[in-house]
Amino acid sequence: MSNTQARLPRPVESERIPLKARKVSFSWEDTPLHWVPGDPFTTHTINVLHLLLPAGERWFVHVYKQVLPYIRDERLREDVIGFIGQEAMHSQAHDEVLPHLKDQGLDPTPYTAQVDWLFEKLLGDRTLPPGRPRRWWLMERVALIAAIEHYTAFLGDWVLNAGELDRRGADPTMLDLLRWHGAEEVEHRSVAFDLFLHVDGSYARRVRTWAVAFSALVFLWQRGARFFMENDPTLIDGRATFMAFHRRGRRGLLPSTGAMLRSIPRYLGHAYHPSQEGSTEQAVAYLAASPAALAAEKSQEEAA
Repeated sequence: MSNTQARLPRPVESERIPLKARKVSFSWEDTPLHWVPGDPFTTHTINVLHLLLPAGERWFVHVYKQVLPYIRDERLREDVIGFIGQEAMHSQAHDEVLPHLKDQGLDPTPYTAQVDWLFEKLLGDRTLPPGRPRRWWLMERVALIAAIEHYTAFLGDWVLNAGELDRRGADPTMLDLLRWHGAEEVEHRSVAFDLFLHVDGSYARRVRTWAVAFSALVFLWQRGARFFMENDPTLIDGRATFMAFHRRGRRGLLPSTGAMLRSIPRYLGHAYHPSQEGSTEQAVAYLAASPAALAAEKSQEEAA
């Protein structure tokens, strides 16, 4: 590892718990197209998750299966296996929203085809000589996932606390999907970073891949929101603008731009560790009350 022992970030040990995949399912027939009533922009900005996550989390799983042989710590190996199970379930759950959008006249296929190309081709496996070139590409992707997971945990923590969505009458099934997913992102928020430290830990790589990940997420998100607004069959001249995002962030309907900007120096700080952010206790409390998670647990008990 290239990080010196003195500079290694210190995890909050009490925030670590065993990870398990919850086999949830959701029913979408009663969820309206604009599931935040009267607010297509907030609806579609959050809906971008359904476009990005299925392919992205399949890619996470694919990369992590390749890195398993490099893990020399059994506890970390258990965490990574638990992470793989949770991410596979997240991909499936968000993928199942897409037919519902299509049934409501909003076909996401043109956008998801581009996202699939990004993860499968641009960030996929490459024909490289064995040894250092192949390991370099694997470590780059491990670091990219750590940077992306910083933001999925950020979003998870935000949605668990986004009471304004409830006050605006947001669809309860969609909120449960988002908060179940968000709670698991908070629950496993340290795994990707711990894995990166374990197999590489280069600070230069952390900074470089953060810049790539952040730029890509901003680009893909604004492009996805614009795609939804322009193709929503109920809207005339639908637009997605940064000002609309900023205003809804100030109202608590979306993450605030200030909070997003403040997250940057935290990730780039030498003392950063994901366990220092968010609350495992809050995440576990939501998972203990989530209708989908409770139904999944009951189904598993009946099958046992």
